[in-house]
Amino acid sequence: MAAPRGSIDVSAIRAAALSLFAERGYRATGMADIGAALGIRGPSLYRHVESKHALLRDIMLGTMRVLIAEQRAALESSGDVVVQVRRMVEAHVRFHAGHREEAFVGNREIGNLEPGARAEVLALRSRYEHTLREAIERGRALGRFTVAEPRLASYAILDMGIGVAVWFRADGPYSVNQVAYAHADLAIRMLGAS
Repeated sequence: MAAPRGSIDVSAIRAAALSLFAERGYRATGMADIGAALGIRGPSLYRHVESKHALLRDIMLGTMRVLIAEQRAALESSGDVVVQVRRMVEAHVRFHAGHREEAFVGNREIGNLEPGARAEVLALRSRYEHTLREAIERGRALGRFTVAEPRLASYAILDMGIGVAVWFRADGPYSVNQVAYAHADLAIRMLGAS
């Protein structure tokens, strides 16, 4: 049964698209598939969204904006650089544990973005990594970290957190907080915290 006209909002369309992009991939998902998931005809979606690409762009930009906001909150939560890095890692891990579809789509579908949107997403990713690296470098300058390569360390920490989206299960043996704290401990040790 089709949904009543005007009852579909953009957030529901994005949620359906996200789920299908994560399950099938961007290229294998059509507007008809997204519409079917919502109980409407695919062409009806164009009353609410510009295109399938616009949905992908909005999903990926939205993901990065949430990650950056959570990272900023973690950074501002303390004046101690070790605590700042710990909380940034915890926020990163929590996001990836709780937003598996966004993680899959964000990492797998970057090549399907048009050049302008891809550049925008990549700039946000760079900003996110750079913020973590700056904290590591600051900790090193203060003698709190001994890591020789802050850039490589930031890449390793971020990849470690992204990997959580692959294996974490809410009904598994570890809670989100246990995983976040364990990853933060590993990251702090990797950095050679004093």
